[in-house]
Amino acid sequence: MSNSPSVCTTRAELAKVRADLTGRVAVVMTMGALHEGHAELLRAARAEADHVVATIFVNPLQFGPAEDFSRYPRTLDTDLALLREHGVAAVFVPTVDEIYPDKPAVRVAPGPLASILEGAHRPGHFDGVLTVVLKLLNLTRADLAFFGEKDYQQLTLIRSMVDDLNVAVRIVGVPTVREPDGLALSSRNRYLSTSDREAALTLSRALRAGVAAAGQGAAAVLAAAGDVLRESPAVALDYLELTDERLGPPRVGAPARLLVAAKVGTTRLIDNLAIDRLGAIAITPEA
Repeated sequence: MSNSPSVCTTRAELAKVRADLTGRVAVVMTMGALHEGHAELLRAARAEADHVVATIFVNPLQFGPAEDFSRYPRTLDTDLALLREHGVAAVFVPTVDEIYPDKPAVRVAPGPLASILEGAHRPGHFDGVLTVVLKLLNLTRADLAFFGEKDYQQLTLIRSMVDDLNVAVRIVGVPTVREPDGLALSSRNRYLSTSDREAALTLSRALRAGVAAAGQGAAAVLAAAGDVLRESPAVALDYLELTDERLGPPRVGAPARLLVAAKVGTTRLIDNLAIDRLGAIAITPEA
């Protein structure tokens, strides 16, 4: 694709460009520092929509005081080149003041699912995520919105918000894109040193080991994954959890999701894998 996307920095500019887009419009929301994972979201969106709108906004509401908001990578020129390559019609690149002219008095309350996993380690994170996602859905008036499965809890909560608040958009999850060695793509991977990156591979290896043990039940899944994680002292585990597809308790005979978060060096990484069917160990009654 050779046409450059319309770059909008204000809500008024976005509204004007959006009014000229006919047919089905998809949105891909990003914080920039785009990589092949984002490109896969764009390809999926192009396949289902007449036009794709991308957003680039590093949202301060979802960062805690000790997190990496100020140093989060910002690479606008290369981001715009990738968006142009994938035929994006418009890109919304607002300032913080444009999205939050005043400190927001009203935020989206994400409910109890936001207090586990990432929410337990990043209090308030999903309040900020869902608030900005809802704002951007309203501003782009998208018919479809595409999100990566790597941020599985985020995807689950966005689907819940859209259903509960009757937002007229279809949320589409796109499988995680990985490096050939299994590392899940992330904008934060650029923080990893060579040795850190090698250690980071432990996360995907642990997940694969857990999935391979799924036929033996939940305890076997967690044991197999935990054994792999303990092999690397450079990995500081935040959590390793097995849930059902909606982040509830896992159920025998049903699909499940194995999720992990850990710090490698100074970089915090998350990953997850699906389990098609969780088995159970057969227990032979005592004679």
